[in-house]
Formats: sequence, structure tokens, C-alpha cells
Amino acid sequence: MQRLFVLATALFLAAPALAHEIVAGDLQIIHPHIPQPAASAKSAGGFMAIVNNGTEAERLIGVETAIAAKTEVHESRVDANGLGTMTHIEALEIPAGETVSLERGGYHVMFMGLTGPLTEGEMHKAVLIFEKAGRVEIEFQIDPPMGKGEMDHSTMDHGVAHD
Repeated sequence: MQRLFVLATALFLAAPALAHEIVAGDLQIIHPHIPQPAASAKSAGGFMAIVNNGTEAERLIGVETAIAAKTEVHESRVDANGLGTMTHIEALEIPAGETVSLERGGYHVMFMGLTGPLTEGEMHKAVLIFEKAGRVEIEFQIDPPMGKGEMDHSTMDHGVAHD
């Protein structure tokens, strides 16, 4: 019983180290992260949750970072025939009083033309650009690599020229 209590306490205390958040006005950005891609990867996907605690809708209209040649917000979908597509979206609506999750298989940040390897545990600066809130500085945490069966963005070319 003592061991179980020690293990549970250790896990509880470790949890905050695994997640981080940024508050900017009415927006709360929860755990921006990138699953560690292969060292040779040319692209990667970024994920987070965005909470809009305000009374008006907000829109994410851009992302800037030095870790990639090009960074966009994308949406992944699977049609009725099982065909998966990924498309760039100009803006991501965050309704008032709601949370929008950027996660595998849905909305996500696409980092194309990575400027170097991303290593688990690192933090990389980025700026989320919102229509009303403006520029919000965040850091993407590099998390452990994805589990099997999940979409691996590091193997996708996305049409970005690489040297």
C-alpha cells in the first residue's frame, strides 16, 4: 500500500512538468507540444487546446516560429471512403466560452521545412497570431514520439522545397 501511495504521489507531482499553459487576456493556450519526429524529418505536427473565456469569438490567423521554413494551421479529415486529406485553413474559429483542440486527426499546426532536429524535452518559441488578441508568445514542448497507428507528419513532404 505504501508503494502505491508513493507512486501515485510521484505521478501527481510529475504531471505539471508534462503540461504547460499560457494565459493572454481571455485566451488560455494549454500544452502546446510537438511529438518528437524522426531526426531526419522535414515536417512535424503541433498540438494544443485553446480556451476562449471571452464573450466574443476569436480567430487564430497565423503561427510564426524559427523551427520551420513555413508554418500553417491545417485540418485533417477522413471522408466516407476512408481517404484522408490535410488542408491549410486561413483561420481557426474559437467560439466565445468554448475550447478548440488542435489534435491528431483534426486541426493542428503544420511545421514544414524543419530547420533542425527536435529533441524530446526541448522548448521552442513560437507566436500565435489572433485576429483580436494579436500576437501571443508561446513555447512548444517537444514531447515523446507518437504511438503506433497515429498520423506521422514527419514523413509528409507538403510540397515544401528542401535542400
